[in-house]
Amino acid sequence: MEELDLREIVNGYKERMRRLALFDPLYELERKREQDHEKNDVDMKGLGLLSLLFFFEQKLMRQYKAGAKQLAAFLEKVIAAQYQLDENDYERIARSIIQTFRPTTGKKRRYIFFNWETNQEDSIDYSILKANSFDLKTNTQYYTLDEDGLELVFATKEFYSEFQLSINQLMLRKQLDKGEFKGALRQINEMRIDVESLEERMGRLKHEIQRSIVSEETFERYKQLLEDIYGRLKREDEEFKELRQFVKETRDRLYAKDVHKREIRTYDLVLTIARELESVHYDHSRLLEQTLDLKNTTLLTAQESLYYTGIQAFNFDQDLTAKILATPLPAEAMIGVLQPFLNVEENETWSPLTVLADQKINEEREERDDQGFVEADEHEEDQSYRHALAEKYKQLMGLFLSAYEQGQGQNLSRFMNFLEAHEHAELLERRYFYQFWLILHQRSPIRYGESEDEESNAILDEALALLENRTLHVREGKGLIRKSKRFSIQELQIHLEGEENELF
Repeated sequence: MEELDLREIVNGYKERMRRLALFDPLYELERKREQDHEKNDVDMKGLGLLSLLFFFEQKLMRQYKAGAKQLAAFLEKVIAAQYQLDENDYERIARSIIQTFRPTTGKKRRYIFFNWETNQEDSIDYSILKANSFDLKTNTQYYTLDEDGLELVFATKEFYSEFQLSINQLMLRKQLDKGEFKGALRQINEMRIDVESLEERMGRLKHEIQRSIVSEETFERYKQLLEDIYGRLKREDEEFKELRQFVKETRDRLYAKDVHKREIRTYDLVLTIARELESVHYDHSRLLEQTLDLKNTTLLTAQESLYYTGIQAFNFDQDLTAKILATPLPAEAMIGVLQPFLNVEENETWSPLTVLADQKINEEREERDDQGFVEADEHEEDQSYRHALAEKYKQLMGLFLSAYEQGQGQNLSRFMNFLEAHEHAELLERRYFYQFWLILHQRSPIRYGESEDEESNAILDEALALLENRTLHVREGKGLIRKSKRFSIQELQIHLEGEENELF
């Protein structure tokens, strides 16, 4: 049996331990003892994984307001049939899980271990969750998955995050071949997250290169790393081009078969896939530019910094002045000693061949900085959405006033019963129905023309105009209303104060 190469075996030991350390928060949750009201042990490790999947789904859907209350509502939907817990228990468990993934100190988690590659104690800092935004009005902190959290989620799928984008490209092609357009759109959303994660890594790699290159060996290692990254990104870019061509051919084929007339939803999905794929490809192409910049600018700058590091460690008096004064040297030798400290000779030259070079000709019109893919006018889409939402709010206010006049609007549950009785039950399945009442509750008492929020007036103006001179009061009631599988809302007490009437 050949002798084992111990150095090769323990090479990269810290990186292997880092991947194991990512699972440490889940095992820490497993050690927490939680029981429901029937003394059944709660699977905290499983709930921790469910929480990671919840934040991953929020990132996929680009929903950036995910906090402890939203996580508690999600856990309640998933485990309500398994455990006997109340609302306070769900929120307490949600906060405990968040604090485990992200300590209350705000610092990264630290995993201490013995490094057998260096034969000394070592530590690893990592972050599963990071703060995303903060709502000052409700004093609510929102979170999102950090890079290590994404890697932990991907690790449960048994493939490395470095190749996640390539794998998603292969899965997308398979789904397009089978005509699973809805699943393909979700796959593109996952690819968008992969590109964002790669972009964050490139930013950190840039800073790491600038501060970590202290020798030619580390320079060569980072140079090889950037070449590997660029090669992988180049292959992914070629795959993106092929996928876009494939989507274009699929769209043209469906159009030729008049699918856009017979199956409007299917054709709209294909158009959305084409648009989203172009957007992801554009973001990915910027990564290629960043990698080239790192190779051609940042890496060379870091190499030059080695020279200045040597200058800082250079003792001028001892290494140069003492050498010149103590040792009798001829004039030629003096020039050789002083040469590295003199300015480099620079000569400005101009070649006549420049006249024959390609000339850049621009028309006299406003130039656009963005030379990427054409994007939709977000302002026009936003105005169209606001107008449609204002119409829906006006409809809801009209139905409420009609119900109130018939004695069916003193609270939200009675109004919802009124809608079911008058063939408007489909409104209870719409998100804007619940948003409408939440906005009214936040601004209660509300009167037409008295709100200072211009953005809110633009949407509620037509609805509040139906109140005329009356004032609407919306207050919290007792109980929770569940008229839909997707939505639930707290009971609200509603009062309409007339111009001369007293409040009930």
